[in-house]
Amino acid sequence: MSDFGRELGRLMQARGVGVRELARAAYCNPGHISNLRSGKARPSPQLADTLDRHLGAGGKLAAIVTRGAPGRQRGRAIRSSEPSRAVEALQVAMNGNDDGLEIAEDGLAELVRHYSQIVAVAPSAAVYDEIVSARSFAGMLLGRGSQARRPELAVTTGWLSSLLAISATDLGDHAAALVWCADTERRGREARYPELLGWAALTRSLIAWYQGDLALSAAAARRGQVGVPDGTVALAKLAAQEMRCLAMAGDTAGMSAARCRAATAMSQLGSSAPASGIYSVPRAEDPPYTATSLLLAGRHGEAAEMTRRILETAYSPHARRPGDQPTNYARTLLILALAAAALGEIDEAAAAGAAALESGRVVWPTMVLARQLDQSLTAKSPGSPHAADFRARYIDATTRLALPAAPGGRHPDD
Repeated sequence: MSDFGRELGRLMQARGVGVRELARAAYCNPGHISNLRSGKARPSPQLADTLDRHLGAGGKLAAIVTRGAPGRQRGRAIRSSEPSRAVEALQVAMNGNDDGLEIAEDGLAELVRHYSQIVAVAPSAAVYDEIVSARSFAGMLLGRGSQARRPELAVTTGWLSSLLAISATDLGDHAAALVWCADTERRGREARYPELLGWAALTRSLIAWYQGDLALSAAAARRGQVGVPDGTVALAKLAAQEMRCLAMAGDTAGMSAARCRAATAMSQLGSSAPASGIYSVPRAEDPPYTATSLLLAGRHGEAAEMTRRILETAYSPHARRPGDQPTNYARTLLILALAAAALGEIDEAAAAGAAALESGRVVWPTMVLARQLDQSLTAKSPGSPHAADFRARYIDATTRLALPAAPGGRHPDD
């Protein structure tokens, strides 16, 4: 246990303050307070000041942080909770400025737009830590802002938490992702901004989908559509996610109805809807996940044809380097590979699968699909050079991402 954690625990016990009460006072998650107390995390100076004031520590907690701490523990690197350069820039811009809070709000909104692009293409632990720094800063500002300004800042804070939920999902850290989903929902309710609730529901549904919990995934997608405004990407993706859940369940009529809802939501998207980034949707004739649904329904030829069209129209592979493509590009390639394998086109399946694993940063959902393709190629063409080559590539890719344990069946995505 760290000196800070030991003193924090002593003060909490002496004052009779619980983890949740302290987390609410500091505008952070209860899990983070627990990690601070156990020494697994180190607070920023701003958070230490907040905890110090709430616990009446007389500066003791803040003094411990200023003394610094070793950067490594038991041979493992500890993530820095120091402000990122972006947050440092905001702090400097705010310093001594009468409009400091407005500057911070505008800057944080710019960071949301910036990281929504990065997380779509190259999510990483370093990017995750940068967003955590921005989210911590936003939480601190929430405690300083006036009641009139609070809703706007709560929305921006919610978007940062949503980015963290999506990023943690890509990194395979589902526990952290679900915590950030809860915080996204909290901010959405606080600011009466239902679109945030929709994105949190979609993230929950996707986690359950890739974990093989079809019922939970469908329920989250269905629940998320309630109250989400028309004309939003979140509504279109939630309806599409329910569509492929129903396809997996063999509910053809339900799948068709959900596809219609998704198509309607797509048609209502205005010019202000994001054209790129994690909160965008490809402007295609069909809703997202349609190719997956066709694949699950056994319509392999249609799925392959649609996926080839999506690759050309939505991703323009000849105009971009593979590493510049969003992570969805790799998953679309894997849907094509799974459809080709089902049609007995082993050469194309292996080639598309190999291209997927070489097209950018490896993320957890991509590896779930790659595992399914490895199993399909092994079953359909045991001992073939194509199957062996893909397996070697798959095993190599797994070393680039610490995958969670597989708790059940695996399902495809596009």
